[in-house]
Amino acid sequence: MRLSHTVYTSFAAFLIAAIVMAVISPSRSRIADFRELGELRVATRIDALSYREDERGTYAGFEHDLLVALGQRLGVPVRFVPYPDTAHALEAVINGQAHLAAAGLTPDSHLPLAWTAGLREVDFVLVGRTGRRSILRERDLAGRVVTVRQGTKLAVAMEALKQRIPGLEVVHPAPHSDDQNLLMQAATGRIDLLATDRVNYALAKRLAPTLAVAYDLPLKSTVSWAIPLQANGELTGKISDFLNESAGNGLLASTADHYFGHIRRLDHYDITVFLKRIQNRLPRYISHFHEAEKKTGIDWRYLAAVSYQESHWDPEATSYTGVRGMMMLTVDTANRLGVEDRLDPRQSILGGARYLSMLQAKLPNEVLSPDRMWMTTAAYNIGPGGLNNARALARLLGKNDTTWVDLKSVLPLLAQPQYAIQFKTGPVRGGEALIMAENVRNFYDVLRYTYPVEHPLLIDSEMKQPSLGIQLNAQAAPGIRLLQPAP
Repeated sequence: MRLSHTVYTSFAAFLIAAIVMAVISPSRSRIADFRELGELRVATRIDALSYREDERGTYAGFEHDLLVALGQRLGVPVRFVPYPDTAHALEAVINGQAHLAAAGLTPDSHLPLAWTAGLREVDFVLVGRTGRRSILRERDLAGRVVTVRQGTKLAVAMEALKQRIPGLEVVHPAPHSDDQNLLMQAATGRIDLLATDRVNYALAKRLAPTLAVAYDLPLKSTVSWAIPLQANGELTGKISDFLNESAGNGLLASTADHYFGHIRRLDHYDITVFLKRIQNRLPRYISHFHEAEKKTGIDWRYLAAVSYQESHWDPEATSYTGVRGMMMLTVDTANRLGVEDRLDPRQSILGGARYLSMLQAKLPNEVLSPDRMWMTTAAYNIGPGGLNNARALARLLGKNDTTWVDLKSVLPLLAQPQYAIQFKTGPVRGGEALIMAENVRNFYDVLRYTYPVEHPLLIDSEMKQPSLGIQLNAQAAPGIRLLQPAP
């Protein structure tokens, strides 16, 4: 049974109007044109997906990076102004205090705002702790408590659902609440059910394997930017052109892959085992990883992530191909690196770190961070020759051989005879290299959360960051549906 469109529309109109009336202040002078002001002012909120501060004190996020690229296109810096919640960010645009709002927003025609084309599609779900009573139909929600952030389209849908399901309670957390924090509360049982989107759920599940989707909501939308109804026509046109070109040249896809492209790779068992081994295995070897970081400049947590993918931090691990130890080195590689005993944890870790550093140095300068390290990790699995084959095949197929989002679509092809015949090495298990690199990205994310540091050594600290204006081929990240460019 699906939400009644009539019920949803009536409640949407009522609730959104109430929210807008509650937060909108008396009219005031509107913000100056972005060129006259000398900046593009963006209303936002702190959000793990869209706009967040990292451990280096810099800001990042899917929408943050796209907006920085938009500012470069417009020739002005972007000033992000965080608000406590979605409603106040929208208020800033309606009252003329910001040029646009970007905060994981979903378009709503009941608000006095215009909306850009979608940046990505969104599925909504109810998430709870595993083992709780199953929800097969809407009526199974009777007696349950759903938490949802106020001032959102999802909140409106939950209020409409509440009218359909007697005994369903809908509650709203305090302002400044972030979906990731709320999901952690759901994982411990402090929240019965949380209404959120599937990407937020997948991001949190890597830290909290007790989370599970309890119910798929019959509601879909897109993440879009809100602009004033009477916005500067030139700015509106430039934003529209930018988003359409970003969908066509791959910038949307590359940015989505950077933040979301790997997060659904691990299953419940993978995550559970990894979290346990962080506690009962990793502490024995942390000093070796720190030593390796000092010698190579590679974040020790990344080295630990590679080691876990290779050996699960088992110093005596051995594969059917004969590679051994914490970093699973071959005999030839160990000899070149001066590793006398592959089963000695310290020697293996230091040797593997040096090998990663060597592989990274072989990549051309056009391959920028963070793609540079992900390609390096793939090369750790298939060797520099295998990676060169993948890059050559990418060029042959008209893809960008300097970006991970394009290379990951090519790697599995290296094992197919019609492509392998072009290379002297023959078939290469590129699919395994892809899985390794994507798993390592997940393990690294979890380790950064588990072991935050004030001033981490950056991976590729000597490399310049990408300009974000680089031409890319469109390749959507797994599980992330991007909007296609207009014809």
